[in-house]
Amino acid sequence: MKVIETKIPDVKIIEPKVFKDERGFFMESWNERDFHEAGIDAKFVQDNHSRSVKNTLRGLHYQIKHPQGKLVRVTRGEVFDVAVDIRPSSPTFGQWVGEYLSEENSRMLWIPPGFAHGFLVTGVIAEFQYKCTDFYQPNYEQIILWNDKTLGIDWPLDKGSPTLSEKDKHGRNFLEVELHAPKS
Repeated sequence: MKVIETKIPDVKIIEPKVFKDERGFFMESWNERDFHEAGIDAKFVQDNHSRSVKNTLRGLHYQIKHPQGKLVRVTRGEVFDVAVDIRPSSPTFGQWVGEYLSEENSRMLWIPPGFAHGFLVTGVIAEFQYKCTDFYQPNYEQIILWNDKTLGIDWPLDKGSPTLSEKDKHGRNFLEVELHAPKS
């Protein structure tokens, strides 16, 4: 597998080796030894799978306690995936990284704990799968507005506004949310 650095050093693009032939393909989506050698020491406790239609935007989500690291990938379609550094002591605090993930490029994105996460479906449909390093804790979930002016995320929208869930419509501005609380 190939690990590609992003403008935020803790967020990594993973390009797995994909073996293709006339029957289809094979790839390892997780190999603890290889990821450890790449500097990603993660213990995953939960796998999630969502399906969304074009122009759906999910996020920007994070948990103030029990922060989740996520290894994300798309198994059908395409998304524009975003990670926002919400660690106040980080030199990249308030910065974001956006990457296209698709079934064609087989890329994965490693988003460590301490980041808000969201994605926009850019294909007709997308199946999005991700591993989490901690369990979902709805009592600690925070949502940053997808179009927060402070962050200035350049979402690749075709036209108009994205389709949002009710809870995502009521997210808060970056300067108003409770930020990542480091583990004590």
